[in-house]
Amino acid sequence: MNPSPENCANCPVHNMGNLKKLGVDMSDYDYVIALAGNPNTGKSTVFNNLTGLRQHTGNWPGKTVTRAEGGFIYSDKKFKIVDLPGTYSLLSTSTDEEVARDFILFGQPDVTVIVVDATRIERNLNLVLQVLEITDRAVLCVNLIDEARRHNIIVDIRTLGKDLGIPVVATAARQREGMDELLKSIEEVASGKYTCNPYRLSKVNPGIRKAVERIQNEIKEQFPDLPNPRWVAMRLLEGDQSIIDAIKSGELGDLKAEKQIHQPETIQN
Repeated sequence: MNPSPENCANCPVHNMGNLKKLGVDMSDYDYVIALAGNPNTGKSTVFNNLTGLRQHTGNWPGKTVTRAEGGFIYSDKKFKIVDLPGTYSLLSTSTDEEVARDFILFGQPDVTVIVVDATRIERNLNLVLQVLEITDRAVLCVNLIDEARRHNIIVDIRTLGKDLGIPVVATAARQREGMDELLKSIEEVASGKYTCNPYRLSKVNPGIRKAVERIQNEIKEQFPDLPNPRWVAMRLLEGDQSIIDAIKSGELGDLKAEKQIHQPETIQN
């Protein structure tokens, strides 16, 4: 069943849970989808197509960064989609990057859809690879494929998907080209029909892998419920001061504990 305005109207987006500590209330939804990407990749157009323009906006708790949320029904399942701030990386050098990173890591969405510009894939791959270091469940949306064709740029979707180990879908969101394929890929990853095997730098470099494993084991002992200690270990190796401070203060464990929502927050249409 493809989503339609009628289906979106029946989806309980007007009663959706809200975010706290970069987490999400999943009580009324079968799956939660995060939408990530660089600025100017058409991410908002993809979001609007998926939600049928039925969205809510508000600020992330404790942040001035605006978020948008929406819902849709596909294959008789209810999906909630959270549009993350457009960002070029997840290294937490800005509030936008911190919000996007912490939601993917601690909110643990069922699928993270990464939107890239088909005319600037190489430039966008930095964010893609960072997301794949955090989550095993991702779909790459190569948007603006119509612009790529106009500039005689050929994107080998099949090879890209094989190299990255995740579903890759070419779209022209303004014309709704490829949106059915994108929905299908999202559902398959969310439901477990498609098992991702994402490319990771820590897999291909033995030296990095051994160092990550050693630090990862120590993190597990201190924070046994942390969803992705391997990624935290990599950030420590790179000297991420925000992660170092979060470990020293114990906040790293608090973020995990507070990822679910219990208190409502006002959301405006």
